[in-house]
Amino acid sequence: MHQPSLFSDLTALETPEVTPFKTQLIKWVGNKQRYADQIIAHFPTSFGTYFEPFLGSAGVMANLAPPRALGSDVYGPLMEIWQCLAEDPERLISWYDERWTWFHAGDRQERYETIRSRFNAAPNGADLLFLCRACYGGVVRFRKKDGLMSTPLGSHPVVKPEKFARRVAMWRPRVAGARFEQLDYLDALECARTGDLVYCDPPYSHSQSILYGAQSFRLDRLLSAISDARDRGVYVALSIDGTKKSGNTYCDIPLPDGLFEEEHFVNIGRSMLRRFQMDGKTLEDEVVRDRLLLTYPSPKAAHEP
Repeated sequence: MHQPSLFSDLTALETPEVTPFKTQLIKWVGNKQRYADQIIAHFPTSFGTYFEPFLGSAGVMANLAPPRALGSDVYGPLMEIWQCLAEDPERLISWYDERWTWFHAGDRQERYETIRSRFNAAPNGADLLFLCRACYGGVVRFRKKDGLMSTPLGSHPVVKPEKFARRVAMWRPRVAGARFEQLDYLDALECARTGDLVYCDPPYSHSQSILYGAQSFRLDRLLSAISDARDRGVYVALSIDGTKKSGNTYCDIPLPDGLFEEEHFVNIGRSMLRRFQMDGKTLEDEVVRDRLLLTYPSPKAAHEP
C-alpha cells in the first residue's frame, strides 16, 4: 500500500505558470536557475509535495515556487542559509551586511582569507553566505585531500548589502511553502510518496568532484533509490551529464534499462566551472546540454508536434 505524502493535505497541486526568475541569492556550482523554466516545462501538470534533495542554490525551486516542498542537502552550512531565509530573513541580511562591511573596511584580500580560514575551522552558514558571493567565479571549491574550501577571492565587485536585502525580499515568498532540512539524498527520497515530485540534480561525476560530498557520491545508489520511488508512484526527474565535453572527455553515463520513460536535452549554456578552470577564457567549445530523464511521460512532449 502506498503511504501518504510527507504533508497531510494530499490534494494534487497544479504546476504553476513559470515566468523565468533569474535573480540569484547565492552562487553554487551547477546552478540551473537561468534554465529552470525549461526543466519545469517537463514536470507533471499536477503533483503533491515537491522534493529537491540536491538543493544547492535552489534555482529550480525558486522558479517553480511550489506551495509544498522539502528542500534538502547533505551539507549543513548550506542548509543553514536556506533555513535562515525561511525562518528569519532579517538575520540572513544581517549575516551578509556584517561580513560585507568588515571586508570593505580593510585589506580585502586579507579579510577574505580571514573569513575563509574561520569558515574552514568551523563551517557555518553565515560565512559561507559571504564566501559564495565573494569567491572567484562563485565556484565554492572544496579540496579533495582535506575538504577545506580553497577558492580565492574574485576580482568582481561583491554585491552590496542593500542589493542583497532586495534579493532576500524577492526570494522569501518564492520558498514560503518549503521546509529545509539537512538530509542525505537517500533519506529525502524515502520521504516522497505517491503523487509527489522529486527533482534530482546530483553532482556530475566528470566535472563537479570539487563539491562538498561529491567525492563519495555514487550514482548507482541514487538510481536504485529512484527506482524504489518510482515503484511507490513518485514522479522523478533527474538532471545528469548530457552531450557535454568535460576537459577532453565526452560524458556518456550508462543507465538501467526501463528506469526512465523519457529523455530530453536542456541547453544550459557554457560551464561556469570550466570558466574557472580556464581562467576566464572564452568557452565556445564548452557548451553544456544536460540530459533530463523522467520516470513519467512529459506533458510538454505530449503537446509537441
